[in-house]
Order: sequence, then C-alpha cells, then structure tokens
Amino acid sequence: MEFFPNLEWGWLNGWLLLGLLCLTEGVCFLLFPKAVAKRLFDRSGWSEKQVVFTVIGKLVALVCLTLLIFTPLKLGAPVFFIGAGVTVLGLSGLLAALLNFKDTPLDQPVSRGMYRISRHPQIVTSSVVLLGTCIAIGSWAALLALVIARFFSHLGILAEEEICLQHYGDAYRAYMQRTPRYLVFF
Repeated sequence: MEFFPNLEWGWLNGWLLLGLLCLTEGVCFLLFPKAVAKRLFDRSGWSEKQVVFTVIGKLVALVCLTLLIFTPLKLGAPVFFIGAGVTVLGLSGLLAALLNFKDTPLDQPVSRGMYRISRHPQIVTSSVVLLGTCIAIGSWAALLALVIARFFSHLGILAEEEICLQHYGDAYRAYMQRTPRYLVFF
C-alpha cells in the first residue's frame, strides 16, 4: 500500500471493481418498481444542515472515486486478492440488502434479511465494496477519502432515521432498539 498512487488511465484500474458496484445497483434500480426506487432516494424532510453535510460528503466521495478510477489495480499483489475478495463480499451483501428493500411493503419499515443485522446495510455493504477497491489499488489516500466521505454520510443517515421515525412511528422505534445502526458491534 502507498499513500498516494500514480494516477493514470488504464483498462486494469480500480474502475473495474467500481463498475461492478454501479452495475449491481443500476440493474436493481432499473428492475425495481418505480415506487421502491423513489422511496430509496427520498430526501424530503431533510434540514438544510443535513443537505449541506451530505453534499460535502459526496464531494469527498468524488475524490475517492477519482482515485479509484485512475489508479491501476495491484494485479498479482496480495493487496489485490484481499481487495477483490472484500469487494465480492460487499457486492453479495449489497445485492441481498437491495432485494430485502424491494420485497418490503412500502407502508412498513424494512427490517428483514440484511436489515436484521444493520439498519443501513446498503451503506455498510457499499462501503465494504469501496474498501475492497481501495485495498485492491493499494491506496491509503483513497481509503482516507472514503472514511471522511462516510463520516459526512453518517449525518445524512441520521436524517433518514428521523424521517423514518416520523413516517413509521413506534414500529421503527422498536426496530431501532433491536438493530444496530451499522453492524452488530457499533
């Protein structure tokens, strides 16, 4: 691993693994009913502060994505195999979480499947995919940008939870009490 990698355009860059994330989400969003996709991206009810922090997080994520796209994969190196394995693990979890989300009636909070171990498994598993890609390109700078971006996205997650409490009431409150925000140990 190196702090700041040499950036170059190439066919064997981190964008390949990143493309798997985009393909997984894109296919699911195209195949899901419109109401499900709309619920997934609803940001109504967010405060101005929450929107600003989310935008900052997305700008930092853009730095991370740029590093992932323009950094060659460390093919043949141990970090590549570890990163690729972590990426596949994250993609599997993301697909399961998206299907759990799709299969939940719109008038109920999502609390089955992957949502039993995390209130935000899509965020957790997409973070695992990005972590794996950061490892596969061997970049500490990309990893640092990912951590900072996820810190700011945490503030958006808090906003989502407030809106879910307003929308689903006691059912979501009970879900919050029995399910950790990110993972079992957080």
